[in-house]
Amino acid sequence: MKKLIAMATLFFASILTYACKDGGKPAQQIESQDSLQAKGEVTVMNKELFIAEVFDYEKSQEWKYKGDKPAIIDLYADWCGPCRMTAPIMKELAKEYAGQIVIYKVNVDKEKELAALFNATSIPLFVFIPMNETPQLFRGAADKATYKKVIEEFLLKKKEEASQQPMPSL
Repeated sequence: MKKLIAMATLFFASILTYACKDGGKPAQQIESQDSLQAKGEVTVMNKELFIAEVFDYEKSQEWKYKGDKPAIIDLYADWCGPCRMTAPIMKELAKEYAGQIVIYKVNVDKEKELAALFNATSIPLFVFIPMNETPQLFRGAADKATYKKVIEEFLLKKKEEASQQPMPSL
């Protein structure tokens, strides 16, 4: 009986130790959202972060983006095969466009209110948010080149800028 109690105590102590850490990091070393974004990391988003950094839909019906960079919100689920295929692409794009855009991911099973806000009836669903325009939805998985084209042309407006510049003289 004493062995059983000792084993149970050890088991619960190890669970408690693990639960008090975030991915093995002590609480004081957990990185802020800003530092994750500066490093080109995909940021996990919940309702509170959405209201603070993207749009406060509880106070306003008219879209007003709060961010200082264009953004992508990836609405996904852990069980979704196409979502698992696009996750590494979003990680690569977050690194490639670090400092230019922000990429968030929202687990629709955990954040049902945000999923409903974007009418996420099928996933993956990507919300492309330019600085001063209405967000656009992109349903389904695509290849990296497709996402890069949307980032360049819609979010960063690089095609428009290039077409507005005068042709170089020969």
